[in-house]
Amino acid sequence: MLPVEEQLRVITSGTMQIVPMDELKAKLAKGVPLNIKLGVDPTSPDLHLGHAVPLRKMRQFQDLGHRVTLIIGNGTALIGDPSGRDSTRPPLTEEQVEANAKTYVEQAMKVLDPERTTIVHNGEWLKPLDLSKMLGLMSKFNVARILEREDFHKRYEDGRSIALHEFIYPVLQAYDSVVIEADLEMGGNDQIFNLLAGRDLMRAEGMEPQVALTVPLLVGLDGVKKMSKSYGNYVGLTDEPNDMYGKLMSISDEIIPMYFRLCSTLTIDEIDAIDAAFADGSADPYKLKRELARNIVDLYHGEGAGKLAEEAFDAQFKRNEVPDDVPEFSATSVVELNENGLVYLPKVLIACGIAASAGDARRAIDGGAVKINGEALPAKSYNLDPSLLAAGTVLQSGKRKWARLV
Repeated sequence: MLPVEEQLRVITSGTMQIVPMDELKAKLAKGVPLNIKLGVDPTSPDLHLGHAVPLRKMRQFQDLGHRVTLIIGNGTALIGDPSGRDSTRPPLTEEQVEANAKTYVEQAMKVLDPERTTIVHNGEWLKPLDLSKMLGLMSKFNVARILEREDFHKRYEDGRSIALHEFIYPVLQAYDSVVIEADLEMGGNDQIFNLLAGRDLMRAEGMEPQVALTVPLLVGLDGVKKMSKSYGNYVGLTDEPNDMYGKLMSISDEIIPMYFRLCSTLTIDEIDAIDAAFADGSADPYKLKRELARNIVDLYHGEGAGKLAEEAFDAQFKRNEVPDDVPEFSATSVVELNENGLVYLPKVLIACGIAASAGDARRAIDGGAVKINGEALPAKSYNLDPSLLAAGTVLQSGKRKWARLV
């Protein structure tokens, strides 16, 4: 294995906290593979780049020669992680959890090395817990300390509900670490309380405690809020290559270095060089953004997919060409004449999947985003002569919404 300092250079890249650092150095100095733990609750079937940040760090540990254990929380997900929540998380059924878990593993293996990943489900040891064992675990924790954690404390001060079962969540996550004998557990920075709870329980059980490592929450495409599907600022791991590339090309220059460090497969030296270029003003943001988009598309769709997506992007946005895969719709099915012999365009845009509602369509038209055969429509162009929507017409809204009438 690499010397400790060389390993630490990789491990500390893109991390927020390592608690405590001296214990991690001591564990690495033993020269044997460590057991690196990541627990995930499959609360959603689809992952985005933000979810993949800890997976990328796990892959770095694998490449350094360490063992990784991915815990699928089919037991803890029935409670719901309260971390960062301002209200009680709605419970999931076991069927929902199992369906989500299947797709989670499939997507996670796009990042992790399947041959060096141990996958376990914590329902195997959590669901059989009897009352005696559960009470024994809970006796190792202090309610006053649990109430000190930021999310619980804020809800308590604001008079918002804290369900009693939510107190059990960090206990069960800590017990996972005991069962698999974790050397290090990682998670998002909002997970630090749960990770430290694992240290406390392992120590109480007479075990060498795990080290806690946190990674930052990835900023979304808007450059402001954390990446989230609910904010609409995400890049999904299952997004089509062209969509993934196009979304990544929309990020602001300021967050390019963060995305390289947290999301790409570049080496630490290469990423440090990019940081230095931004610091001294020599960076070419547009060129680097293209490199970033190619790299990430290749990671999730296979070598060469990024170059093909880039070519499609250039054809569409640099040379104003119509994409090859534009959805086609029958003109006779989507074009209807009103009492004035005209066609209400918002209804056509909805039928073609270009707009979600009539209001959405009108806003796009008024904003100059809607084009017919490459020509932008003037504001208030809602009712059109049917000759403008004949077979062969190409409709466009914004940069990525297209339809062809046939």
